[in-house]
Amino acid sequence: MKSSFASSLFWMVVFTFSLQCVAQKPLEAYLFAYFEGSGADQEAIRFAVSDDAIHWKALNKNNPIIPSAAISNTGGVRDPHLLRGAEGDGFYMVATDMFTKKDGWDTNPGIVLMHSDDLINWQSTAINLEKSYPKFKNTKWVWAPQTFYDTKKKKYLVYFTVRSHDNLKLDFYAAYANKDFTDFEAEPKLLYSAKDGAIDGDIIYKDGTYHLFYKGNTKDAAGTEIQNGIKQATSKKLLGPYTESFEYIDFYADKKTTVEGSSVFKLNDKDEYLLMYDLYSSGRYEFQRSKDLYTFTKETESFTKDFHPRHGSVISITKEEAQRLDQKWDGVPVSLLTDAKGRYRFQSQGNPIIQHKYTADPAALVENDTLWLFTGHDYAGGQKGYKMKDWLVYSTTDLKNWTEHPIPLKIEDFTWATSGDAYAGHVAKRNGKYYWYISTNWNGIGVAVADKPEGPYKDALGKPLLTNEDCFASSHSWTCIDPAIFIDKDDQPWIFWGNGVCYYAKLKDNMIEIEGEIKTIDFEGLEFTEAPWVHERNGKYYLTYATGFPEKIAYAVADKVDGPYTYKGILNEIAGNSNTNHQSIVEFKNDWYFIYHNGGIQPDGSSYSRSVCIDPLHYNEDGSLERIQMTTEGVQAKN
Repeated sequence: MKSSFASSLFWMVVFTFSLQCVAQKPLEAYLFAYFEGSGADQEAIRFAVSDDAIHWKALNKNNPIIPSAAISNTGGVRDPHLLRGAEGDGFYMVATDMFTKKDGWDTNPGIVLMHSDDLINWQSTAINLEKSYPKFKNTKWVWAPQTFYDTKKKKYLVYFTVRSHDNLKLDFYAAYANKDFTDFEAEPKLLYSAKDGAIDGDIIYKDGTYHLFYKGNTKDAAGTEIQNGIKQATSKKLLGPYTESFEYIDFYADKKTTVEGSSVFKLNDKDEYLLMYDLYSSGRYEFQRSKDLYTFTKETESFTKDFHPRHGSVISITKEEAQRLDQKWDGVPVSLLTDAKGRYRFQSQGNPIIQHKYTADPAALVENDTLWLFTGHDYAGGQKGYKMKDWLVYSTTDLKNWTEHPIPLKIEDFTWATSGDAYAGHVAKRNGKYYWYISTNWNGIGVAVADKPEGPYKDALGKPLLTNEDCFASSHSWTCIDPAIFIDKDDQPWIFWGNGVCYYAKLKDNMIEIEGEIKTIDFEGLEFTEAPWVHERNGKYYLTYATGFPEKIAYAVADKVDGPYTYKGILNEIAGNSNTNHQSIVEFKNDWYFIYHNGGIQPDGSSYSRSVCIDPLHYNEDGSLERIQMTTEGVQAKN
């Protein structure tokens, strides 16, 4: 018995210490708890995460993180409020126990109390005020509960709006929760009664004052509401009395647009607060800023989000907590998932293999048991033109588990590249170094060098390796693009490139100078657009390239790297939702792969917002290539 007690005491100390360590870590992200409406499965708690409190990503594909039926009496919950424990004691969440989809708006006599040590696993208790306390036996509504830590009493105060069937006035009531956060210590008491009623309260403390924000209204002498919006009351004590301010804060108070569900939170990196609210009649969520909680910006700002929140709340979280949320529910912004070295690890779920960024123009390099994937970077979805300012690098040992490395190379690293365009590139290893040949649109082809495949890379020349002047058979300005490197069995490096005309030349051993004459490739059946790539198998040289527009990938075969080539036909059809088609072909762990891009990330994929995919490449007995079968399943993991 003594040993068991000692063991329990030890683990209690370890757990307390770990919580304190978490609390000491910097708060670098935000967690938003919300519900979505009154439709099927909408009255349930959902989570979203942001790295800046403005741009939000829903977790769990915007599905509920907890089934409402498991935590409520009614089968639905609304208005979730989150609070980080004040003494390293986990997290607290409360919500309205109400299922309007099933029961309508006539009554909801309770709320839900929840506690978690890790934001993942929650214990809950549903409290029915009407059944628990005689004073509330005629209750119509118990709405929008919230929790506040009383530093003097070291207890958690839960407060909420109450309305009875025989009194339409909406008032705030409050009670302290017990130590287990499973019930109230005593019957709730009146906390604040606004002149014309109030709902959706949110208390925040600053500089000795408690600020209570809520949705209030103004009524005329006849009791008819003539205005409503966000108001505030203040007090020097948590339990009041509160002094009501009759001024409206929100931008829409004198307009037809209605708001509710106000919530205030402080930004992590500055002494600034956001007052957010639900524009429930128009399906928007907006906010105003303040530094002192008295004066707010006059104009509103909008969040960007991939969900449609109703009344919710925001807390600050650590990067580690964000990563834990992602492991459970997925969806956390990539910026919060990187390790100390800036690396982000993820698993591909088929094609496209990279779904959190728009990638294009793949080039692969296999070294030992690792495949290194170098890509261009379309900056955003739904683009109307090419917006590419840097290049990306990924690695994998099994084609399933991938690592994204910090951005290794940017167009601004080439001071001579005034075009500002980071177009297609190719990386080759030579003499223990890695050389990245890149396109800059009309400024020419440059080359950067690094000691490791993941970089960082630096400009090796301080000027272009090739320019339009070297493209003697072309007349348009974007002809000097799409470099591809091939090192033959005699250890001779070659470079291929071009748009409209396919050029090639030898490289010197230093990899940063052209050796000899620049030539062009031509053969019967060649309709060359761009994106050359050369690989060798069983003594045969395969030239693949984009043809036509929208582009397909064609191929030709030769006995020597510089030809003559014989046209063999189409290898890959038009890639879905993309006018361009750019390929890389490599052997990895005894299998061959065709790596390409499409516009497959929905809803915003396109010819200018592309995504890299991988499918198997197969050879026929005579050495010809089977037509590529583009799939959403992609390839299986390689051991």
